[in-house]
Amino acid sequence: MTTSAAPSQRRAPSGLALVAVAAVLWAFIGLFTPELLDLGLSAVEIGFWRALLAGVVFVLHAGLRGGLRVRDRRDAGGLVVFGAVAVGLFYVALAAAIEHGGVSLAWILLYTAPAWVAVGAATLLREHVDAVRWSLVAATVAGVVLVAVGGGDGVTVTVASVAWGLAAGWSYSTWYLAGKRLLDRYAPVTISAWILVTGAVVLLPFTPFRALPPRAWLLLAGLALVSTYLPALAYYSGLATVDASRAAIVATVEPVVALGIGVLVADERLSATAVAGGAVVLAAATVASARR
Repeated sequence: MTTSAAPSQRRAPSGLALVAVAAVLWAFIGLFTPELLDLGLSAVEIGFWRALLAGVVFVLHAGLRGGLRVRDRRDAGGLVVFGAVAVGLFYVALAAAIEHGGVSLAWILLYTAPAWVAVGAATLLREHVDAVRWSLVAATVAGVVLVAVGGGDGVTVTVASVAWGLAAGWSYSTWYLAGKRLLDRYAPVTISAWILVTGAVVLLPFTPFRALPPRAWLLLAGLALVSTYLPALAYYSGLATVDASRAAIVATVEPVVALGIGVLVADERLSATAVAGGAVVLAAATVASARR
């Protein structure tokens, strides 16, 4: 006669599955964005509509739960600044990185985020960063250099593509640096509602309002719901039952799927040197994210 598994043991596989689903859905950004760019939308337009549409959904969600209020003005100010960088800049930078360099290059550079976290922790937060983490930063830099030197078919390595990709990685790192403190105080849907609406407001003055074809609206809706709202719910639901280190490792499915999209959909082929560099970047990101 076998004994039944403990509740936490039974929940862990489903929690990891939710994290994996979230990672795959985030990678689908690499499906929606190139098509929107082909339809003539700019990176700013894509970022604005993604933030606005997903923000409205999160506001409705948080409002139904009574979770839109913040405790004090300092938190409100922190959420506004966080939204300007983690949504306003990040959404535009990622779309621009895809536009200028392709999906594969954009995601490799996006995963320099843990290296940016180490630099930010040491310089801005004055935290101690050990030798292992600095070695991971050095490995990330070396990997980026290999990717830039190697290039590949369908992958455009230019100052613009690398700069936008690194900007995406830096702005994404603020989710680690600022998001953790906010998550200790507010529910994920509350944070998402605030920062997405803030990001949309920041991008509003730079967004042209014009008639878009029905296909563009369909793709924007998919980007907002499938690759923004749903993965956030899946990820944080999964994180409630598994520790962050295991979730971080599973979440590296995202760049793998994104690279697959680049190969199968965008016909991108990284050179052997670029593949080696990408592997170094992703390995360093995995180790850095998994360390406590």
